[in-house]
Amino acid sequence: MLTIVIPETEEFDQETQTFIQHKREVLSLEHSLVSLSKWESRWKKPFLSDAEKTPEETIDYIRCMTVNNNVDPSVYRRLTNGMVQRINEYISDPMTATTFSEDKNQKKNREIVTSELIYYWMVALQIPFECQKWHLNRLITLIRVCNIKNSPPKKMSRTDIYRQNAALNEARRKMHGSKG
Repeated sequence: MLTIVIPETEEFDQETQTFIQHKREVLSLEHSLVSLSKWESRWKKPFLSDAEKTPEETIDYIRCMTVNNNVDPSVYRRLTNGMVQRINEYISDPMTATTFSEDKNQKKNREIVTSELIYYWMVALQIPFECQKWHLNRLITLIRVCNIKNSPPKKMSRTDIYRQNAALNEARRKMHGSKG
């Protein structure tokens, strides 16, 4: 969870010719499957795409990430560029120690990922629905781990088998002090 503190401010309303006091607000934000689902239901397009988001779409995603209840909508207009940058860094954070080695021979998946597809993966892999509130990157990492662990082991090529056998034979020769 990310906490953003929006300080107390004062602004001048040109129409009424009065000063408006804005109290200090604390936003609690979660980048989760729930937030993603809310945003996609409003905008009718995939959030996890390479397409650039408009400022309005970005602010609305922050609104969807907000866990607090009854937040004054004007709060989102008071977000600074620094605050939005912190939010984007939080969204990009892997939130896990798990890393993957990339297979250069593997084809890039061009499938459009939406919240419904992620829910499908959760159902297919029997991941409990309480994980929908996890940080989204952590959930996607869990899905990748489940896919890897559930897939059959890769068959080794003949050259890899020969290389592995040669290494094992060399290790045994060293261990027993023999030449062959």
